[in-house]
Amino acid sequence: MRRFGKPPIPGIKYTPRAGVYAIITRGNRILLTEQAEPGPEVQLPGGGIDKGEHPLPALHREAYEETGWKIAPQRYFGSYRRFTYMPEYDLYAMKIAHIYLCKAICQLGPPTEPLHQAIWADTAKAPALLGPVGDQHFMRAFLRL
Repeated sequence: MRRFGKPPIPGIKYTPRAGVYAIITRGNRILLTEQAEPGPEVQLPGGGIDKGEHPLPALHREAYEETGWKIAPQRYFGSYRRFTYMPEYDLYAMKIAHIYLCKAICQLGPPTEPLHQAIWADTAKAPALLGPVGDQHFMRAFLRL
């Protein structure tokens, strides 16, 4: 699986953490999320799969928590991994990101995840807004479809 971002730090034990993330479209726009902390960063909506949770319910849950929108997953698009420190969990993690292509169905309300804000971006401008390099890569791959 392709890795993006910094290599693992020698001597650090990284905990595998699988997550699901969405490229959510509506017309010529992409729904993204801006997370205020630990530093402001625009990301693909998504997050960790809870223990015992299936990836698709996790995708629906995370998209709703971070954007307030109901989505319809269309298909699996790809995966990548990155090594990072997650201060909110005091955890060094090997994040395994599974990306799905989705359609936005309807807004159910504001994001329920603290410190997240939904952002609609022009499709062509979305890669430049995204912080995680892996998210940028998959957004550019989506634009090439």
